[in-house]
Amino acid sequence: MSMVKQVALAAVVVVMGCMGIIALILTLVQHYSVDLPHRMQYGMVFDAGSTHTSLYMYRWPGNKENNTGVVSQMLVCDVDGDGISSYAQDPAAAGLSLRKCLDSALAAVPANQRRETPVYLGATAGMRLLQLQNHTQSDQVLEHVTKVIQGYPIDFRGARILSGMEEGAYGWITINYLQDSFIKHTFEGEWVSPKGRKIWGALDMGGSSTQIAFTPVQPVQDPASALGPKLYGYQYEVYTHSYLCYGKEQAMRQLLVHLLKMSGSTRPVKHPCYHLGYNLTRTLGDLYDSPCVARPVTFDPASAVTFTGTSEPLQCFNQMKNIMNLTACSLAPACGFNGVYQPPVSGYFFAFSTYYYTFDFLGLAPQSSLSQATTTIDTFCKRTWDSLKTEYSEKDKYLRDYCASANYIMTVLLDGYKFNQTWGNIYFQRQVADTDISWTLGYMLNLTNLIPSERPLVVTGVQNGQWAAEVFFIAFAVFLSLMVLAILWLWNPRGNTTIDAITL
Repeated sequence: MSMVKQVALAAVVVVMGCMGIIALILTLVQHYSVDLPHRMQYGMVFDAGSTHTSLYMYRWPGNKENNTGVVSQMLVCDVDGDGISSYAQDPAAAGLSLRKCLDSALAAVPANQRRETPVYLGATAGMRLLQLQNHTQSDQVLEHVTKVIQGYPIDFRGARILSGMEEGAYGWITINYLQDSFIKHTFEGEWVSPKGRKIWGALDMGGSSTQIAFTPVQPVQDPASALGPKLYGYQYEVYTHSYLCYGKEQAMRQLLVHLLKMSGSTRPVKHPCYHLGYNLTRTLGDLYDSPCVARPVTFDPASAVTFTGTSEPLQCFNQMKNIMNLTACSLAPACGFNGVYQPPVSGYFFAFSTYYYTFDFLGLAPQSSLSQATTTIDTFCKRTWDSLKTEYSEKDKYLRDYCASANYIMTVLLDGYKFNQTWGNIYFQRQVADTDISWTLGYMLNLTNLIPSERPLVVTGVQNGQWAAEVFFIAFAVFLSLMVLAILWLWNPRGNTTIDAITL
């Protein structure tokens, strides 16, 4: 009897050991590691333009694709009032004007992430001009906007004036990102570099400057006009140039000054781009209040001059050529206008900001033939002011300039940038993929190279079948262990010896 119990006990111990070894093997092999979803990160960029300021809010997952965050637009807020450069005489008001949009954007960020949310303010041509006029005033404006933004529980990275080249290059980055030219998301849920990618050019026109940026067929000959951004693991060479004083508002100012100069003593001054029946009166002090125009040696700032519309589209188009130099070129024929080096335009382009708003108003967006654009502009410019006021509800300051703005755009694109043979390659658009085309998205994409990504949270596990087997063998090993304990407790060697003696 004793031998049988010993054999049974030994068998149970052996089986229990085997079960334990099997459970241990299952525990150690075929493990799978899975990254947990990354927490969203947020960033804000103020576009402090010459005529207005907008706040763009972006978000991206905490991981990165080849060191660049995959960024999407989350919110846009237009700041009340004009651009911050208009507050030169009251710089404190420039900072206060940002509060409404800051409050709205901050409310959209989770409370526990606000202090780590980067915020930037980039000022463009309006502040570049103010800096030329009065460096002290431009510094004071930036100082006050910085003070207001720093008062919020965010990671403010600074307010600065962007160069024209930066503004052009960031617009180029925005367009190509939105067009999936750099990277795209596959059906398998992976981010990949697209094959046969199409790189787009960017045409931007603001109030005080206009920019062109594209990747030319041949290498850029002028290093001062080339930028080499590295995005998603690839290096690009981009030609970009910004024409300060050739944004829409400053171009209109230059035209007024030119017409005044050509008129001599004739009053009122005839304006071929204004509609018949429209009159505009400006003081000389206001007219010459810009570094973009040459002031007379002596003039009375309080003196007023009236411009009267004549509805002459051909004269309007011809006068636009007088506010830019279309002949000077040290590297002929590789020039834009004003003697600036520019390689021949190539590829497809998006034209946004003033380009879009003007052509959209005239019904020429997103695309139109050159003949259709010319005919439409000519017909619109011949209309009287009364007929326009009857049909449109636009404010006078916008409605009066559509004819002049359209002719100026045609001059820049055809005579300046030389799109005569490639007009059909231009798309006039405000958005791509429900996201505004602006330099701010490109700015944030570039800056996310500097923002550290989160360290991924990893969980380790096994497949369901393997997990069930592990549980079974471990549970069975525990069961056998309890059986051994029960046998040892019930087995009484002394009692067994007495029974054996009686039997004998």
